[in-house]
Amino acid sequence: MNESGIYGIMKMILRFLMTIVFGVAGYQLAQFTLDLHVSWLRHNSYPLAWTIFSVILFALCGFLATHIIWWMLKKTGRLFENMLQNVSIPDIVVAITGLMLSLLLANLVAIPFIFINIPGIGFYIAIVLNILFASVGVTAFLKRRDDVWGTITHIFGRGAHLTSKRGKDVHSPNPTISDLMYQMPQEQAAAGKKVLDTSALIDGRILDIANTGFLEGILILPRFVLTELQGVADSSDPARRARGRKGLNVVSDLQKIKTMIVNIVDISMKDLKRDKVDEALIELCKKLDAKILTTDYNLNQIARIDGVRVLNVNDLANSLKPQFLPGDMVKIDVIRPGKETGQGIGYLEDGTMLVVEDGESAIGTASDIVITSMLQTSAGRMVFGKLKR
Repeated sequence: MNESGIYGIMKMILRFLMTIVFGVAGYQLAQFTLDLHVSWLRHNSYPLAWTIFSVILFALCGFLATHIIWWMLKKTGRLFENMLQNVSIPDIVVAITGLMLSLLLANLVAIPFIFINIPGIGFYIAIVLNILFASVGVTAFLKRRDDVWGTITHIFGRGAHLTSKRGKDVHSPNPTISDLMYQMPQEQAAAGKKVLDTSALIDGRILDIANTGFLEGILILPRFVLTELQGVADSSDPARRARGRKGLNVVSDLQKIKTMIVNIVDISMKDLKRDKVDEALIELCKKLDAKILTTDYNLNQIARIDGVRVLNVNDLANSLKPQFLPGDMVKIDVIRPGKETGQGIGYLEDGTMLVVEDGESAIGTASDIVITSMLQTSAGRMVFGKLKR
């Protein structure tokens, strides 16, 4: 598969360097063999021909080996990317700092052994000192991570932008996806991240849930969702315009809740290599290991298929509806006849349909209904009852 963009340029540079390096190696090998005084190579024009042949052969090998080396580099890069996905930026900076200082100190200590040149072992002592100092230094710096990171941020004046204590979030107004990808693992386990969908904002019930304190963690609002919401608010259709403005008001009210963290992420669907909002939301959740907060049934199903955890406001509302047992009594208005002969239909305060078996005669009146059974379906819940005699 052909590489494009920056990766294509990098591969071209690697192929050029590999060709040059292998060509030089071929030249050196040719000179080495000539120094062995091989008689047939030194006869007439053989030395020059042998040198040219070695250079071309090795350069060709380097050119062809680029594909294998590039594949190995990509695999190694993906391995490190997966390993570092849940490692914070402070941890990476502290570890690199400890590694550089440890190697510097190790080489200072190793100088006497190199210059004394202890027969047979001086070089190996220097290598052992580098490995020992590097492992001890990185471990020690990570143990005192908070102190080291505090010193680094103080020196470079970046304490106001990135946190220096484990357990704090990136509180910049518009963090990028990289900032959110490197949250502490403890934070993710404690509360987690939740990506907001347009439907959840337009629905508005998320605001009531947040005000009660049941919603915790970081609420992530991608820029492309905010753009979609703004497009709905600018619609020429009065109904759509009202829904869009309601969604924008919900975002504003969520930002005012002191116990909530609403991060607007500067990322587009193009950055996620997706053409549709739902696909981009699912891809973002995968990258951030986040849940998706929505009321969209189709998005709910697609996200579950792709292995993304879903928080559906409708499911939450259904689970909070009052539970009835056979024999319980409620008072409702029977407003219309049912599908079957003699049935009447009414609705509970939460909108649940109540089918009254012999309620056709009570249409238009407030009646006491005795609950007989309940039926839970994927479309919702139905309650059955009969008039109290």
